[in-house]
Amino acid sequence: MAGDNAKGSKPDAQPPLSLEAFDLIIFDFDGVIADSEIISLSTLKETLTEYGIDLQAQEVRSLFLGKSLSTIEAFVAEHSTTSARGFAHTWQAKLFRRFKRELSPIADVKDFLGVLTTLNLPYCIASSGTFERISVALTAMQMTALFDNVFSAEQVEHGKPAPDLFLYAAAQVGVPPRNCLVIEDSPYGVRAAKTANMYCAGFVGGAHLRGIEDQHGEFLSQQGADLIISSYEALAPAVFRQRAKQ
Repeated sequence: MAGDNAKGSKPDAQPPLSLEAFDLIIFDFDGVIADSEIISLSTLKETLTEYGIDLQAQEVRSLFLGKSLSTIEAFVAEHSTTSARGFAHTWQAKLFRRFKRELSPIADVKDFLGVLTTLNLPYCIASSGTFERISVALTAMQMTALFDNVFSAEQVEHGKPAPDLFLYAAAQVGVPPRNCLVIEDSPYGVRAAKTANMYCAGFVGGAHLRGIEDQHGEFLSQQGADLIISSYEALAPAVFRQRAKQ
């Protein structure tokens, strides 16, 4: 059960966090497990341009980081100068080809999953991405066998920043929301976690945030993140130090 050290922490204090204070770790996927956001945002920008929507890279990140495919499709339908038909297929075809060639996991995430397994601490994925996208990415990174529980925004009526997906994931695993730790890199995900009454670590270790870690971390704190981390070592420093000596 989450203890007072978790629920009472302040974002700017950056306190040590005890993983044992939680009964479930909920991971966002893109930018948290898969270092995929550079690929995702660049192919999205390219596809948006093909549909008559010319946005700068910063605008694409600000508008769509952490948003579901259905939300992006709705934006295209509203703003495209041509028909929005086929947008999802066109974008995902580009995206999946690059995933299969280029995708890699976030640094140290596999070791961190090993830490959770050693602690017998359940974990899951709760992503705005489709099941197909998650599956393609996990296969490309050879990580499919590491996740027994995978949840997608396809399973709920309202995606992030609504709390539906995180609440659904917690209910399926059988853990009260207050006992969950969510790891998120997007402001929409942070807001969803906090609305769900979950402790939230804002993650700024993805390649897409290189050079703007402090700025993005401050933004996630403003959205309600309880803690900002730039690596998984920050959540289990003693274990990582011990492993480095071996």
